[in-house]
Amino acid sequence: MPLRRLSACLLLCGVAAHAQSQLPAKPIAEACSPGKVLCVEVTTDNDGRPSYAVSREGKPVIAPSRLGMLFTDVPKFERNLEIASRSTDAADETWEQPWGERREVRNHYNELTVTLRERSGPRRDFDVVFRLYDDGIGFRYAFRRQAGLARLEVAEELTEFTLAQDATAWWIPAFEWNREEYLYHTTPLAEVGDAQTPITLRTGDGLHVSIHEAALVDYSGMNLTRVDGRKLKAALTPGTGGAAKVSVATPLRTPWRTLQIVPRAVDLAQSSLILNLNEPNALGDVSWVTPMKYVGVWWEMHLDRKTWATGARHGATDANVRRHIDFAAEHGFGGVLVEGWNRGWDGDWFGNGEEFSFTQSAGDFDLEALSAYARSKGVVLIGHHETSGHAAHYESQLDAAFDLYERVGVPAVKTGYVADAGQAKVRDADGRIAYAWHEGQAMVNHHAKVVTEAAKRHISVNPHEPVKDTGLRRTWPNWITREGARGMEFSAWGNPGNPPEHESILVFTRLLAGPMDYTPGIFGMRTRAPAGIETTWAKQLALYVVIYSPLQMAADLLDNYEANPGPFQFIKDVPVDWEDSRVLAGEIGDYVAIARRRRGGDDWYLGAVTDEQPRTVEVSLSFLEPGRRYTAQVYRDGDDADYRGNREDIVIESREVTGGDMLEMRLAPGGGQAIRFVAR
Repeated sequence: MPLRRLSACLLLCGVAAHAQSQLPAKPIAEACSPGKVLCVEVTTDNDGRPSYAVSREGKPVIAPSRLGMLFTDVPKFERNLEIASRSTDAADETWEQPWGERREVRNHYNELTVTLRERSGPRRDFDVVFRLYDDGIGFRYAFRRQAGLARLEVAEELTEFTLAQDATAWWIPAFEWNREEYLYHTTPLAEVGDAQTPITLRTGDGLHVSIHEAALVDYSGMNLTRVDGRKLKAALTPGTGGAAKVSVATPLRTPWRTLQIVPRAVDLAQSSLILNLNEPNALGDVSWVTPMKYVGVWWEMHLDRKTWATGARHGATDANVRRHIDFAAEHGFGGVLVEGWNRGWDGDWFGNGEEFSFTQSAGDFDLEALSAYARSKGVVLIGHHETSGHAAHYESQLDAAFDLYERVGVPAVKTGYVADAGQAKVRDADGRIAYAWHEGQAMVNHHAKVVTEAAKRHISVNPHEPVKDTGLRRTWPNWITREGARGMEFSAWGNPGNPPEHESILVFTRLLAGPMDYTPGIFGMRTRAPAGIETTWAKQLALYVVIYSPLQMAADLLDNYEANPGPFQFIKDVPVDWEDSRVLAGEIGDYVAIARRRRGGDDWYLGAVTDEQPRTVEVSLSFLEPGRRYTAQVYRDGDDADYRGNREDIVIESREVTGGDMLEMRLAPGGGQAIRFVAR
């Protein structure tokens, strides 16, 4: 390729700095996003090793980083490769979410497909497909069925992400016993070890980068290992036996490896990249999927006032559940979660998940009668299936369990996989019980089975201790939310509990993957955790807007709500399904302010939270409809509010506002503010 042509290509894609080091031995494949904001270049070196590089507005973001795959049974795709062909495509469409943070999502990208072929030998080949958006990039491997590649036994990916600059990283460790339930580290990139995704980074010049994956289907989840300097390498979750981490027939398309690349933290939280990289709704009519707020027999067990096991303190009794149903009906909640309703909790349930029955109730709980009673009050029961990570045992009862819920009218189920990492139980190819990681291929496939079988009965699924979220709610909209991070229960019994910065980190890390069942709304600040709930009441209210989930729990004891009708009113009012969402302000680990409009309505809701530092946050109300007046119902920290004391100090007041106003919010240490804007 002539030098003049090469320089023009590199200038177009903003990677001229790479060209100055040496000319590539083989042709370049390149493409840019629709607005020419992000560009990618794929090339091979003299040994035939492929790599890609990413730039933003002419500045390198991802320095040349390797591509390829190692197998356990055939030669690797690492070197001796050439760019055999390249093709491009583009799309610009808008699709509607059946529920979500916003009704309409624009999917606007340019696509580059690069075919890499061996220069000699069997001449095997594979594709790397890039989709370029103005706010991020997704790329995946695609393998055709061909001689020697009818089935892939994947030992590891060679995929790398080499940051072009030093960065600060927000991350949690991978391959540790407590799955995803760790507090986030805030460290230089050079101190990252094995990390889960999403991992979020901020470079020295303020650019924000989040690395994750999308459309995780029939494959192992991807973690990241820092191997040297600023280089992160894919580390697939182990399989159930042997050297292969993934075993799958071709043709194969791997999950997308994703890079969200934006100038501000708020732009990360505004992105729809992960959703857009998933396949459209595969279920057809999903009007039966119903977002809702719920109460439940749950928090009292975490406070050790009730037990999951039967006996004198059993929580899931007919009388206690009826009380929750009556409360839900009186205050407008859609559902009542009941944990501990079934047989199997009386023994060592953590270690012996095979004792659980998913069809037989405990002796003091009448599933059919209680479900009928709930429905007579306009409420539904939310089921619960704790498996102790014994996926094989759960699958043996799955059809019967979902048939039961369908028959008695339970439209949603919270599943649980409480087991140490690497100790989930599945059946291997020979039908024997094998131990598995929560995000290995076997458990990825298990969750897909659960959600698709549930869909056949019009049941929605909310897994805890789950496989990570990768946007599959677009494909299976009954996968309505999940846990997958440290939730509120750690503030009931943890040592430590969740610190004040926790939620302002989650917005820019875990929540980039999708909704989280965080279970907010706690008014009883003293718990079994030494420090209790390290927030103010106003922050607990704000979390209903800040932490997005279409299934939101009012998690506290009913007595605390009945005793505090003033702040409880916001929990009653706030919706769970939205027409639009705007991230107004925020910095990772410091603070965030988000506004959302009720789906099908005119009212807006705003939530703002801060870390341990008090701060004043000013935001424009320009999201409100021009020329219209609103009554702002404000729930704010009192003058003496502080997460270390006076947590209950809250002021509830109203004022008139318009879209032309600026709003100044004073947030106490560990505090927040929640506002309902009622259109006049």
